Amino acid sequence: MKKQSNLNLWALAVKTGIIKSNLIPMVAGLMLALYTYELSFGDNISNIVCAILGTAAVIAAAGSFNNLYDRDIDVVMQRTKNRPTVTGELSPKLVLVVGISLLIIGIALLALATPLASLLGFLGVFFYVVPYTMWTKRRTIWNTEVGSISGAMPPLIGWAAVAPDIWHPAAWALFVIVMIWQMPHFYAIAIRKKDDYAAANIPMLPVVKGERRTYIQTNIYLVLLILTSFLFLPLSLGLTFVSIILGAIWLWMSIMGYHKKEGKKWANRMFAYSLFHMMFIFGTVIIYASIGLILN
Repeated sequence: MKKQSNLNLWALAVKTGIIKSNLIPMVAGLMLALYTYELSFGDNISNIVCAILGTAAVIAAAGSFNNLYDRDIDVVMQRTKNRPTVTGELSPKLVLVVGISLLIIGIALLALATPLASLLGFLGVFFYVVPYTMWTKRRTIWNTEVGSISGAMPPLIGWAAVAPDIWHPAAWALFVIVMIWQMPHFYAIAIRKKDDYAAANIPMLPVVKGERRTYIQTNIYLVLLILTSFLFLPLSLGLTFVSIILGAIWLWMSIMGYHKKEGKKWANRMFAYSLFHMMFIFGTVIIYASIGLILN
């Protein structure tokens, strides 16, 4: 029982939920690269394993560093006040040592795949910890946009783990889609937890500019998300249509829900659909690439 309790504490410290959700677009990027360059899955199995484990490790390291730095604001927010870095159930020094170890292990594992994957993994952690957590999160309403850079790194890491470079349009299509997806996703969270962010004096968009501004900005990004669907066009008409339809449904939900003046109910639905959107679109990419590899 004690062991399980410790596992739960560390799961909170390294943010395992974020690790799992980020591995999906990473695998999508990896599988799409294999298909695009007609590479053998079997011949690249070691790169694939290193990419999965290495990406998980660097994301865990980033989560650890974020939890350590944010202890002073986490303590005043309802959703974060029970994190072990706040309660003292895990010592800050131990979490720091584990975070540094995870970063080194993750970078090394990604380097065993390719040096480029390792560099991208490091950049992902750097952008999350320094420009986002330490610089913009507490200073500007554009913190979400800055944080989206690190959040969009996983598909590039997956691509770079098996491909010769990352300059193929399909790789950047995945990067741009993940980056834009994060804005309506995190805006919904910001409205759901508006009181928490206000208490911690974090300048999230709905806290500083209000819910109407957040709604307008959400819709702008959803329109951009729909337009990014056309980045799939050179690769697959089917993927393009799937992306357009999913984005259009999300935009329709946003407009209809807001005009019904549902407030937090609107944010809850937007948040739930954002998770479905991410799972479905990248799941479709993985299936598409897998079938293509089998047929080839």
